[in-house]
Amino acid sequence: MSTASRRLLAVAAAVAVAAVAVAAAVVAEEAATPSPYHHARSAGALALMALLAALVLAIVPRIRSTAAALGGGVAAGGAIAMLVSGLVWQAGVPDPLVGGGYAFNLADVAIVLGDATLLVAAVAHGWDNRHALRRPV
Repeated sequence: MSTASRRLLAVAAAVAVAAVAVAAAVVAEEAATPSPYHHARSAGALALMALLAALVLAIVPRIRSTAAALGGGVAAGGAIAMLVSGLVWQAGVPDPLVGGGYAFNLADVAIVLGDATLLVAAVAHGWDNRHALRRPV
């Protein structure tokens, strides 16, 4: 798969995850009982989310791994969803999911799963190509 194809996959995954996560937050917030849990994000934190999502979508597809591109796209989509939610809700990002004493949302889940996929894919790619790691750049 070419770098352009991996970049397209990452961006498509990011857009899909962001759309689903924001839609889930809207549905949860507008449901019969709005979430009493929110976490506020400063303007600096929102700007950092946008920057990190852009960097992940620009850099990760250069790794010759479809799984890494997909994981990066899912993580970036979670960050974009968090950014949009932080801009839309004045009380902060809604956290409609509660379990084990933690309140979270679908964007949090996407970030964790995307990062885990990206990390495992990067390690696997490095392991598969360990013979090339000592080559001069």
